[in-house]
Amino acid sequence: MSTRSTLSALVAIVAAGGLLTFILRSALGGPPTVPNQADFASANKEVAVKGKDERVPLPELRGVAGNGIVEPADRETRVAGQAPGRIAVVHIKEGDQVVADQPLLELEAATEKASLAAAEADLAAADAELSRTLHGRIRQDIDAADADADAAKARAELSKGTLDRISKLAEGGAATPDELDRARRSSEAEDMAYKAADARRSAALAGSRREDVLAARARVSGAQARRDQARAILDRLTIRAPIAGEVLSVKVRAGEYYSPGAGEAVVMGDTRVLRVRMDVEERDIGKIRKGLYAYITADAFPGQRFPGRVIEIGRRMGRKNIRTDDPVERIDTKILEVVIELDKREPDQGTLIPGLRVVSVIDDKSMN
Repeated sequence: MSTRSTLSALVAIVAAGGLLTFILRSALGGPPTVPNQADFASANKEVAVKGKDERVPLPELRGVAGNGIVEPADRETRVAGQAPGRIAVVHIKEGDQVVADQPLLELEAATEKASLAAAEADLAAADAELSRTLHGRIRQDIDAADADADAAKARAELSKGTLDRISKLAEGGAATPDELDRARRSSEAEDMAYKAADARRSAALAGSRREDVLAARARVSGAQARRDQARAILDRLTIRAPIAGEVLSVKVRAGEYYSPGAGEAVVMGDTRVLRVRMDVEERDIGKIRKGLYAYITADAFPGQRFPGRVIEIGRRMGRKNIRTDDPVERIDTKILEVVIELDKREPDQGTLIPGLRVVSVIDDKSMN
Protein backbone atom coordinates (compact mmCIF):
# COMPACT_ATOMS: atom_id res chain seq x y z
CA MET A 1 0.00 0.00 0.00
CA SER A 2 1.33 3.47 -0.89
CA THR A 3 2.00 6.27 1.63
CA ARG A 4 -0.80 8.45 0.16
CA SER A 5 -3.39 5.69 0.64
CA THR A 6 -2.26 5.17 4.23
CA LEU A 7 -2.73 8.90 5.06
CA SER A 8 -6.20 8.93 3.49
CA ALA A 9 -7.26 5.96 5.60
CA LEU A 10 -6.02 7.61 8.82
CA VAL A 11 -7.90 10.84 8.07
CA ALA A 12 -11.12 8.89 7.46
CA ILE A 13 -10.72 7.00 10.79
CA VAL A 14 -10.18 10.29 12.74
CA ALA A 15 -13.23 11.95 11.14
CA ALA A 16 -15.43 8.95 11.95
CA GLY A 17 -14.24 8.97 15.58
CA GLY A 18 -15.04 12.70 15.98
CA LEU A 19 -18.52 12.27 14.57
CA LEU A 20 -19.21 9.34 16.90
CA THR A 21 -18.05 11.38 19.92
CA PHE A 22 -20.38 14.32 19.03
CA ILE A 23 -23.38 11.92 18.70
CA LEU A 24 -22.67 10.31 22.10
CA ARG A 25 -22.36 13.73 23.86
CA SER A 26 -25.64 14.95 22.37
CA ALA A 27 -27.46 11.79 23.47
CA LEU A 28 -26.06 11.71 27.01
CA GLY A 29 -25.97 15.49 27.79
CA GLY A 30 -29.59 15.93 28.81
CA PRO A 31 -31.74 19.11 28.38
CA PRO A 32 -30.20 22.67 28.17
CA THR A 33 -29.14 24.32 31.46
CA VAL A 34 -31.82 26.59 33.01
CA PRO A 35 -30.47 29.58 35.08
CA ASN A 36 -31.51 29.67 38.70
CA GLN A 37 -32.09 32.61 41.10
CA ALA A 38 -28.45 32.70 42.18
CA ASP A 39 -27.40 33.24 38.57
CA PHE A 40 -29.81 36.19 38.24
CA ALA A 41 -28.49 37.79 41.44
CA SER A 42 -24.90 37.42 40.29
CA ALA A 43 -25.67 39.01 36.88
CA ASN A 44 -27.48 42.02 38.40
CA LYS A 45 -24.94 42.89 41.08
CA GLU A 46 -23.56 46.47 41.13
CA VAL A 47 -19.85 47.11 40.91
CA ALA A 48 -18.55 50.08 42.92
CA VAL A 49 -16.79 52.70 40.80
CA LYS A 50 -13.50 53.87 42.18
CA GLY A 51 -13.16 57.65 42.16
CA LYS A 52 -15.66 60.21 40.86
CA ASP A 53 -17.31 60.05 37.47
CA GLU A 54 -16.34 63.37 35.86
CA ARG A 55 -19.08 63.21 33.24
CA VAL A 56 -22.03 65.51 33.85
CA PRO A 57 -25.24 63.62 33.00
CA LEU A 58 -28.15 65.58 31.60
CA PRO A 59 -31.15 65.79 33.96
CA GLU A 60 -33.90 63.24 33.42
CA LEU A 61 -37.14 65.12 32.93
CA ARG A 62 -40.05 65.40 30.55
CA GLY A 63 -38.74 68.68 29.15
CA VAL A 64 -35.73 69.36 26.94
CA ALA A 65 -32.13 69.35 28.11
CA GLY A 66 -28.88 69.82 26.27
CA ASN A 67 -25.37 71.10 26.51
CA GLY A 68 -24.75 74.81 26.02
CA ILE A 69 -22.09 77.46 26.15
CA VAL A 70 -22.25 80.93 27.71
CA GLU A 71 -21.76 83.88 25.37
CA PRO A 72 -22.24 87.67 25.42
CA ALA A 73 -25.30 89.28 23.92
CA ASP A 74 -25.05 88.95 20.13
CA ARG A 75 -22.04 86.61 20.48
CA GLU A 76 -18.39 87.58 20.78
CA THR A 77 -16.91 90.33 18.59
CA ARG A 78 -13.45 89.55 17.26
CA VAL A 79 -11.72 92.84 16.48
CA ALA A 80 -8.91 92.96 13.92
CA GLY A 81 -6.97 95.78 12.29
CA GLN A 82 -6.93 96.88 8.66
CA ALA A 83 -3.17 97.29 8.16
CA PRO A 84 -0.01 95.59 9.40
CA GLY A 85 2.57 97.28 11.59
CA ARG A 86 4.40 97.34 14.89
CA ILE A 87 2.16 97.94 17.90
CA ALA A 88 3.02 101.22 19.63
CA VAL A 89 0.37 101.49 22.37
CA VAL A 90 -2.21 99.13 23.88
CA HIS A 91 -4.88 101.25 25.57
CA ILE A 92 -6.95 98.50 27.19
CA LYS A 93 -6.67 95.36 29.30
CA GLU A 94 -8.92 92.36 29.85
CA GLY A 95 -12.02 93.23 31.85
CA ASP A 96 -12.18 96.88 30.78
CA GLN A 97 -15.51 98.35 29.72
CA VAL A 98 -15.21 100.37 26.50
CA VAL A 99 -17.57 102.46 24.39
CA ALA A 100 -18.07 102.28 20.66
CA ASP A 101 -15.26 103.85 18.57
CA GLN A 102 -12.90 103.99 21.55
CA PRO A 103 -9.24 103.37 20.57
CA LEU A 104 -8.09 99.92 21.64
CA LEU A 105 -4.53 99.95 20.32
CA GLU A 106 -2.35 101.97 17.94
CA LEU A 107 0.36 100.99 15.47
CA GLU A 108 3.49 103.05 14.81
CA ALA A 109 2.54 105.93 12.48
CA ALA A 110 5.32 108.56 12.33
CA THR A 111 5.45 108.58 8.51
CA GLU A 112 1.68 108.72 8.14
CA LYS A 113 1.42 111.63 10.60
CA ALA A 114 4.02 113.61 8.61
CA SER A 115 2.13 112.93 5.38
CA LEU A 116 -1.08 114.23 6.97
CA ALA A 117 0.65 117.41 8.16
CA ALA A 118 2.01 118.07 4.65
CA ALA A 119 -1.42 117.50 3.10
CA GLU A 120 -3.04 119.91 5.56
CA ALA A 121 -0.43 122.59 4.72
CA ASP A 122 -1.13 122.17 1.00
CA LEU A 123 -4.84 122.57 1.66
CA ALA A 124 -4.26 125.78 3.61
CA ALA A 125 -2.23 127.24 0.71
CA ALA A 126 -4.93 126.28 -1.81
CA ASP A 127 -7.61 127.88 0.37
CA ALA A 128 -5.63 131.13 0.54
CA GLU A 129 -5.21 131.18 -3.22
CA LEU A 130 -8.92 130.63 -3.76
CA SER A 131 -9.77 133.42 -1.33
CA ARG A 132 -7.49 135.82 -3.16
CA THR A 133 -8.99 134.81 -6.51
CA LEU A 134 -12.55 135.29 -5.29
CA HIS A 135 -11.99 138.67 -3.60
CA GLY A 136 -9.73 140.13 -6.30
CA ARG A 137 -6.81 142.46 -5.64
CA ILE A 138 -6.62 144.79 -2.69
CA ARG A 139 -7.06 148.57 -3.10
CA GLN A 140 -3.32 149.21 -3.12
CA ASP A 141 -2.85 146.85 -6.07
CA ILE A 142 -5.60 148.59 -7.98
CA ASP A 143 -4.05 152.03 -7.28
CA ALA A 144 -0.67 150.77 -8.46
CA ALA A 145 -2.17 149.42 -11.70
CA ASP A 146 -3.93 152.76 -12.24
CA ALA A 147 -0.67 154.66 -11.72
CA ASP A 148 1.19 152.39 -14.11
CA ALA A 149 -1.46 152.99 -16.78
CA ASP A 150 -1.26 156.78 -16.31
CA ALA A 151 2.55 156.69 -16.54
CA ALA A 152 2.42 154.59 -19.69
CA LYS A 153 -0.06 157.04 -21.19
CA ALA A 154 2.22 159.96 -20.43
CA ARG A 155 5.19 158.20 -22.05
CA ALA A 156 3.10 157.39 -25.08
CA GLU A 157 2.02 161.05 -25.48
CA LEU A 158 5.62 162.21 -25.06
CA SER A 159 6.84 159.80 -27.73
CA LYS A 160 4.09 160.93 -30.07
CA GLY A 161 5.09 164.58 -29.60
CA THR A 162 8.72 163.74 -30.30
CA LEU A 163 7.69 161.90 -33.47
CA ASP A 164 5.70 164.94 -34.70
CA ARG A 165 8.63 167.28 -34.11
CA ILE A 166 11.18 165.04 -35.88
CA SER A 167 8.77 164.59 -38.80
CA LYS A 168 8.66 168.37 -39.32
CA LEU A 169 12.46 168.59 -39.08
CA ALA A 170 12.83 165.79 -41.60
CA GLU A 171 10.64 167.67 -44.06
CA GLY A 172 13.10 170.60 -43.91
CA GLY A 173 16.15 168.35 -44.07
CA ALA A 174 17.15 169.02 -40.43
CA ALA A 175 16.64 165.34 -39.38
CA THR A 176 17.86 162.25 -41.08
CA PRO A 177 15.55 159.42 -42.19
CA ASP A 178 17.13 157.15 -39.55
CA GLU A 179 16.23 159.52 -36.72
CA LEU A 180 12.70 159.73 -38.05
CA ASP A 181 12.40 155.93 -38.15
CA ARG A 182 13.68 155.56 -34.55
CA ALA A 183 11.21 158.19 -33.35
CA ARG A 184 8.34 156.43 -35.12
CA ARG A 185 9.24 153.01 -33.60
CA SER A 186 9.65 154.48 -30.11
CA SER A 187 6.24 156.09 -30.35
CA GLU A 188 4.64 152.80 -31.39
CA ALA A 189 6.31 150.92 -28.50
CA GLU A 190 5.16 153.44 -25.90
CA ASP A 191 1.65 153.35 -27.31
CA MET A 192 1.55 149.52 -27.01
CA ALA A 193 2.94 149.70 -23.44
CA TYR A 194 0.16 152.12 -22.54
CA LYS A 195 -2.50 149.76 -23.93
CA ALA A 196 -1.06 146.87 -21.88
CA ALA A 197 -1.00 148.91 -18.67
CA ASP A 198 -4.54 150.12 -19.31
CA ALA A 199 -5.68 146.51 -19.80
CA ARG A 200 -4.09 145.49 -16.47
CA ARG A 201 -5.88 148.35 -14.78
CA SER A 202 -9.18 147.20 -16.23
CA ALA A 203 -8.51 143.63 -15.09
CA ALA A 204 -7.73 144.82 -11.57
CA LEU A 205 -10.94 146.80 -11.45
CA ALA A 206 -13.02 143.94 -12.93
CA GLY A 207 -11.74 141.23 -10.55
CA SER A 208 -10.81 137.57 -11.28
CA ARG A 209 -12.01 135.71 -14.32
CA ARG A 210 -14.41 132.75 -14.04
CA GLU A 211 -11.73 130.39 -15.31
CA ASP A 212 -9.30 131.52 -12.60
CA VAL A 213 -11.92 130.92 -9.93
CA LEU A 214 -12.67 127.42 -11.27
CA ALA A 215 -8.99 126.55 -11.38
CA ALA A 216 -8.47 127.75 -7.80
CA ARG A 217 -11.44 125.72 -6.59
CA ALA A 218 -10.13 122.63 -8.37
CA ARG A 219 -6.79 123.01 -6.60
CA VAL A 220 -8.62 123.23 -3.26
CA SER A 221 -10.61 120.06 -4.04
CA GLY A 222 -7.42 118.19 -4.92
CA ALA A 223 -5.75 119.32 -1.70
CA GLN A 224 -8.79 118.21 0.34
CA ALA A 225 -8.73 114.78 -1.31
CA ARG A 226 -5.03 114.35 -0.50
CA ARG A 227 -5.68 115.46 3.07
CA ASP A 228 -8.57 112.96 3.45
CA GLN A 229 -6.47 110.18 1.96
CA ALA A 230 -3.61 110.84 4.39
CA ARG A 231 -6.06 110.96 7.29
CA ALA A 232 -7.66 107.66 6.25
CA ILE A 233 -4.27 105.97 6.01
CA LEU A 234 -3.39 107.22 9.49
CA ASP A 235 -6.76 106.16 10.90
CA ARG A 236 -6.23 102.59 9.64
CA LEU A 237 -3.36 102.29 12.11
CA THR A 238 -5.71 102.72 15.09
CA ILE A 239 -7.90 99.75 16.04
CA ARG A 240 -11.17 100.96 17.57
CA ALA A 241 -14.00 99.24 19.41
CA PRO A 242 -16.88 98.48 17.00
CA ILE A 243 -19.39 98.18 19.86
CA ALA A 244 -19.74 99.08 23.52
CA GLY A 245 -18.88 96.18 25.79
CA GLU A 246 -16.29 94.35 27.86
CA VAL A 247 -12.80 93.41 26.71
CA LEU A 248 -12.66 89.62 27.03
CA SER A 249 -9.22 88.92 25.61
CA VAL A 250 -6.21 90.94 24.42
CA LYS A 251 -4.00 88.82 22.17
CA VAL A 252 -1.22 91.31 21.36
CA ARG A 253 1.37 93.31 23.29
CA ALA A 254 3.19 96.60 22.67
CA GLY A 255 6.29 96.13 20.53
CA GLU A 256 4.97 93.09 18.68
CA TYR A 257 4.45 93.11 14.92
CA TYR A 258 0.79 92.74 14.03
CA SER A 259 -0.64 91.43 10.76
CA PRO A 260 -4.39 91.24 10.05
CA GLY A 261 -3.97 87.82 8.47
CA ALA A 262 -2.71 86.38 11.75
CA GLY A 263 -6.14 86.74 13.40
CA GLU A 264 -7.96 89.07 15.74
CA ALA A 265 -6.16 91.38 18.15
CA VAL A 266 -8.97 91.82 20.69
CA VAL A 267 -12.07 89.80 21.62
CA MET A 268 -14.94 91.69 23.23
CA GLY A 269 -18.65 91.42 23.86
CA ASP A 270 -21.63 92.97 25.58
CA THR A 271 -21.74 91.11 28.91
CA ARG A 272 -24.42 93.22 30.56
CA VAL A 273 -26.81 90.42 29.59
CA LEU A 274 -25.47 86.90 29.03
CA ARG A 275 -26.93 84.27 26.77
CA VAL A 276 -26.52 80.53 26.41
CA ARG A 277 -26.36 78.87 23.00
CA MET A 278 -27.91 75.45 23.53
CA ASP A 279 -27.75 72.35 21.31
CA VAL A 280 -31.19 70.72 20.96
CA GLU A 281 -31.33 67.32 19.28
CA GLU A 282 -33.70 66.96 16.35
CA ARG A 283 -36.10 64.65 18.22
CA ASP A 284 -36.83 67.50 20.68
CA ILE A 285 -37.25 70.49 18.37
CA GLY A 286 -41.03 70.12 18.30
CA LYS A 287 -41.13 70.95 22.02
CA ILE A 288 -39.35 74.29 21.66
CA ARG A 289 -40.90 77.69 21.20
CA LYS A 290 -39.95 81.25 22.07
CA GLY A 291 -40.73 82.52 25.55
CA LEU A 292 -40.38 79.19 27.35
CA TYR A 293 -38.83 79.21 30.81
CA ALA A 294 -35.32 77.74 31.02
CA TYR A 295 -32.44 77.50 33.42
CA ILE A 296 -28.82 76.41 33.32
CA THR A 297 -26.48 74.68 35.73
CA ALA A 298 -22.70 74.66 35.82
CA ASP A 299 -20.10 72.52 37.61
CA ALA A 300 -18.42 75.71 38.79
CA PHE A 301 -21.53 76.67 40.81
CA PRO A 302 -23.00 73.46 42.25
CA GLY A 303 -26.56 73.71 43.51
CA GLN A 304 -27.28 76.98 41.65
CA ARG A 305 -29.73 77.52 38.83
CA PHE A 306 -29.49 80.50 36.51
CA PRO A 307 -32.95 81.23 35.07
CA GLY A 308 -33.76 82.62 31.65
CA ARG A 309 -36.08 82.52 28.65
CA VAL A 310 -35.87 81.14 25.12
CA ILE A 311 -35.49 84.16 22.84
CA GLU A 312 -34.22 82.68 19.57
CA ILE A 313 -34.63 79.41 17.69
CA GLY A 314 -32.40 78.46 14.77
CA ARG A 315 -33.80 78.01 11.28
CA ARG A 316 -31.49 75.22 10.12
CA MET A 317 -30.20 71.95 11.54
CA GLY A 318 -26.45 71.65 11.92
CA ARG A 319 -23.59 69.91 13.68
CA LYS A 320 -22.99 70.02 17.41
CA ASN A 321 -21.35 73.16 18.75
CA ILE A 322 -20.47 71.85 22.21
CA ARG A 323 -18.25 68.83 22.78
CA THR A 324 -18.00 67.14 26.17
CA ASP A 325 -15.25 64.89 27.48
CA ASP A 326 -17.45 61.80 27.30
CA PRO A 327 -15.61 59.22 25.13
CA VAL A 328 -18.90 57.61 24.04
CA GLU A 329 -20.54 60.87 22.98
CA ARG A 330 -22.04 60.85 19.51
CA ILE A 331 -20.68 63.70 17.42
CA ASP A 332 -22.67 63.00 14.26
CA THR A 333 -26.02 63.96 15.79
CA LYS A 334 -27.86 66.80 14.09
CA ILE A 335 -28.86 69.66 16.40
CA LEU A 336 -30.79 72.92 16.32
CA GLU A 337 -29.35 76.01 18.00
CA VAL A 338 -31.57 77.59 20.66
CA VAL A 339 -30.56 80.83 22.39
CA ILE A 340 -31.53 81.36 26.04
CA GLU A 341 -31.23 84.86 27.50
CA LEU A 342 -30.40 84.71 31.20
CA ASP A 343 -32.06 86.92 33.74
CA LYS A 344 -29.91 89.57 35.36
CA ARG A 345 -27.70 88.00 37.97
CA GLU A 346 -28.29 88.50 41.66
CA PRO A 347 -25.39 89.90 43.70
CA ASP A 348 -24.97 86.66 45.68
CA GLN A 349 -24.87 84.44 42.61
CA GLY A 350 -21.67 83.28 40.95
CA THR A 351 -20.32 85.17 37.96
CA LEU A 352 -20.70 83.33 34.67
CA ILE A 353 -18.12 84.03 32.01
CA PRO A 354 -18.32 83.67 28.22
CA GLY A 355 -17.06 80.34 26.95
CA LEU A 356 -18.17 78.38 30.05
CA ARG A 357 -19.79 75.04 29.19
CA VAL A 358 -23.10 74.48 30.97
CA VAL A 359 -26.12 72.20 30.99
CA SER A 360 -29.22 73.93 29.62
CA VAL A 361 -32.73 72.85 30.61
CA ILE A 362 -36.04 74.00 29.21
CA ASP A 363 -38.27 73.07 32.14
CA ASP A 364 -41.31 70.91 31.55
CA LYS A 365 -43.45 73.08 33.83
CA SER A 366 -43.61 75.65 31.01
CA MET A 367 -44.81 73.08 28.45
CA ASN A 368 -48.39 72.78 29.54
